[in-house]
Amino acid sequence: MTESRFLRACRREPVDATPIWLMRQAGRYMPEYRAVRARYSMLDVIRTPELACEITLQPINAFELDAAIIFADILPVLIGMGLDLEFVKGEGPVINNPITSPADVDALRTPSAEENAPYTLEAIRLVRRELGDRIPLIGFSGAPFTLASYAIEGGGSKNHVEVKSFMLSEPDAWHRLMDKLTAVVSSYLVAQAGAGAQALQVFDSWAGVLAPDDFREYVLPYAQRVVAAAQSTGVPVIYFGTDLNGMLPLLPETGADVIGVDWRIGIDHAWAQLGAGVAVQGNLDPVALFGPWAEVERRADDILRRVGGRPGHIFNLGHGILPHTPVENVKRLAEYVHERSANREKDG
Repeated sequence: MTESRFLRACRREPVDATPIWLMRQAGRYMPEYRAVRARYSMLDVIRTPELACEITLQPINAFELDAAIIFADILPVLIGMGLDLEFVKGEGPVINNPITSPADVDALRTPSAEENAPYTLEAIRLVRRELGDRIPLIGFSGAPFTLASYAIEGGGSKNHVEVKSFMLSEPDAWHRLMDKLTAVVSSYLVAQAGAGAQALQVFDSWAGVLAPDDFREYVLPYAQRVVAAAQSTGVPVIYFGTDLNGMLPLLPETGADVIGVDWRIGIDHAWAQLGAGVAVQGNLDPVALFGPWAEVERRADDILRRVGGRPGHIFNLGHGILPHTPVENVKRLAEYVHERSANREKDG
């Protein structure tokens, strides 16, 4: 398994073809997934290892992908900390008792991963048994800042006024909150690797709402601690967030082996700012998959051309697959990336 093209790319080693996996590759665009979700709620699926295993494997059985990613969500770890999370149809995640004061921060618990998310750890063990040596399995967690955003905003947010206001007006409480989240996230990632995950991705989905100086002061030290904890297990770590193109030179300071790039920048320009010391994952616009195949092919070609066969590229979207994405385009994309990049290698 150490010779899989995905893991080799994480280490910036030569590969026979560019590896590809897709964020949210197990999701609502697949009829198999919708059939399961018609019978079970989101939290029920996450908390039932057999169902999480089934959904994790759906895209692996359907497409030529080079890695699986465990089916879970970044937010359920907050439940064990004392937050009341529910997924509301048509609205998404809602936290009914958001953090509004330093006292709320001090009341949060920091359970171990084995106490907090035993179902996801068991799902990882099940998937590893099913996959055998076919392809690696990726585990993941939300980053401390992104989890703090949900915990303070009470759900998704357009301008993140509450979390940024709390960060600036209650700096001591903010750092206590980030310390607690860092402990929980670190435990969770380490436990996932212990259960069998062969790579780990840290989703800092909302860090792009920050100015670079605020990112450096209030977020980066905690991202560094989480990444270091995950790397202590010996597996590669991917750090990803959207709208981070204004702070690309900062991201290698997280220590991550791989930096995920969104679609708002050419991947060659992003890599030039990130430097030679990291692998890069990305970065097709998810909406491009709604276009005609010829356009998807052209854009995939452009990404591969910009990379130019440089070791350390993992093909992915610039964010997760969207609902209603044409399944045939997903299938053809995976096949095309392998075929085109393999031919490029042969052509020198």
